Amino acid sequence: MHQAAFPKILPAVASLMLAFLLQGCIAPVSGYKPPRGATTLGKLPKEHFWWGTSTAPFQNEDKGYPVGSKWYYRTDWDIFAEHGGAPQRGDQAVSSWSHFDKDLEALKELGVSHFRFGIEWARIEPRQGEINEEALQQYAEMAHHVRQAGMEPLLTLWHFTFPEWLYPKDKTKANFLNPDVQTAWRAHVRRVVRATKADVRIYVPQNEPNGALQLGWLAAHWPPGLFFHVGGYKKAMRVCANMFRDAATIIREERKDALVMGIWSLPDWKKPKYLAPDTVYNLMQHQNFDHLDLVADTCDLIGINYYYSQEASLPRFLFRPSGEHNSNYTQLGWEIAPTGLYHILKDVHDRYHKPIVITENGIGTQSGQKSIRYFREHVAQMRRAIADGVDVRGYFPWTLVDNYEWTEGWGHAQFGLFSYDNKTHNRIPSPSAVWYSNFIKAYPEP
Repeated sequence: MHQAAFPKILPAVASLMLAFLLQGCIAPVSGYKPPRGATTLGKLPKEHFWWGTSTAPFQNEDKGYPVGSKWYYRTDWDIFAEHGGAPQRGDQAVSSWSHFDKDLEALKELGVSHFRFGIEWARIEPRQGEINEEALQQYAEMAHHVRQAGMEPLLTLWHFTFPEWLYPKDKTKANFLNPDVQTAWRAHVRRVVRATKADVRIYVPQNEPNGALQLGWLAAHWPPGLFFHVGGYKKAMRVCANMFRDAATIIREERKDALVMGIWSLPDWKKPKYLAPDTVYNLMQHQNFDHLDLVADTCDLIGINYYYSQEASLPRFLFRPSGEHNSNYTQLGWEIAPTGLYHILKDVHDRYHKPIVITENGIGTQSGQKSIRYFREHVAQMRRAIADGVDVRGYFPWTLVDNYEWTEGWGHAQFGLFSYDNKTHNRIPSPSAVWYSNFIKAYPEP
């Protein structure tokens, strides 16, 4: 999944300190201008609407190999958790690697037309230059099984995690700032696309790089865990964008009719109601759009992960409402604001003039009734945007099955359309899964 905001107070204060230290220097986000030499893309023809859902490799996949095996691997998130940065995930997750058939059964039960899943880079290349061809082939087979089941596979090439060998002890040289990352990334992307292109047409180079960059280099809340590392943040942003652009080029070289879709975390930030400077608001707008501005010209489609709206002010970050029993908020204290989705859809449409897919939209809750209401009201706002001329091509609730939720760990944010039985590995449909399945059968087009 996403990590669109700062769910704990300390990281929130850390990032907002940046805003106030730079008060007067954070200008409003200006209109988008494609970079020089921007990629020229043809108009994307209309297709049937994409009703889908998604998973993420680190959140869902078991390791598949015992400790000590040649192909056992670790990611930066494994190390980050071992050092206390996040709850331990364990090696089993929800068994989507060894029991992908269970995911496939759930997808068929839903009746979705599209399914997005990801590649775990560390699984393919657990040590630099050592390639697990068997694992690479299994990812290709997973895509093939999705297509055979009548669904379109979307493949995410990076969903937050890096192999251990790109995460040294010196965290200023980790991940996007590792000297080897860009060369290794290009080889990895070509390897994966070449192996999967027979069944995959739609590729996602990166999932929510904007949130990961800010949480990793400014808030110390995600790997590499750096606090207020402004210089590193800016450099990592540029490297990350270059890697995205490299991936887009390689994808199109390997498959001429491929579609490239970037995905960004885009909350609807609201200006404070009281008299206050716009510093925090402007900062959060930059979080939404700075990375997207650097790569939008390479995208056939723009993916929006939308979960909530929030006032962009220091008090609102410090005092986050919480409680499963508050009907206006999720388990994580996120305000349920369906109209915010409409505003974000309009903003992205007006800024970039590209087709849009709502690639994540979901609610952490144990209440089936609350979850159904959330999805129903957000779909209504999507339809409102479409009626107002926004080119929306698809809607993907997050996520297929309850899973590991990054720094929240297990059990604190149930986003799944299905719950998980860790003994049988079965996926058990929630009331919202039944609602979603019935809805998309009744309304194949929005």
